[in-house]
This record gives sequence, C-alpha cells and structure tokens, in this order.
Amino acid sequence: MSKPKPTPKTSDKRRHFDAAFKLQSAQLAKQIGFRQAASDLGVLEGNLRNWEKSIATHGQLAFAPLAQRDDVASEVKRLREENRMLKMERLVS
Repeated sequence: MSKPKPTPKTSDKRRHFDAAFKLQSAQLAKQIGFRQAASDLGVLEGNLRNWEKSIATHGQLAFAPLAQRDDVASEVKRLREENRMLKMERLVS
C-alpha cells in the first residue's frame, strides 16, 4: 500500500509581500510594537523585524530589485572616488 500524498497546508505555502506592504508594515510595527503589528497583519514577528532591519540598512531601496540596489551602490562608490580626487586636487593647488 502506498501512502497518501499530504495535501499542502496553507501554512506550507510561502507568501510574498510587495515592497509597499513591507514598508508600511515596518512603520506600523515601530508605532504599535512588533508583536501587535504582526498579530494585526497576520505575519510573523521575525518578518517584521527583518524588514525593519533591511530598511535601516538600505533605506527606501530595501526591497528594490538587487540590480537596482547595485546600480546605486556603484554610483555611490564612483562619487566617493571622484570626491576623494577633487579633495586631493584642492590640497595640491
């Protein structure tokens, strides 16, 4: 006899949240507390904390596609190098 295949439970499926939801959820969590916000929104408290941490690190680009974040990071790196060169030129003259 073969075992019946388990039917997928709703908790077994991964849910995906868009960037706007994550940003608003993190704001709400800061206002009313992570535990209460997680309960009200039906998400895990750990998710809210991770989203908040990501926002603190990357700002509004926290949930942007990685390619977009890399573009911004490379532009910042280029501008810092340019700034460094301009400071050196100013010291020399």
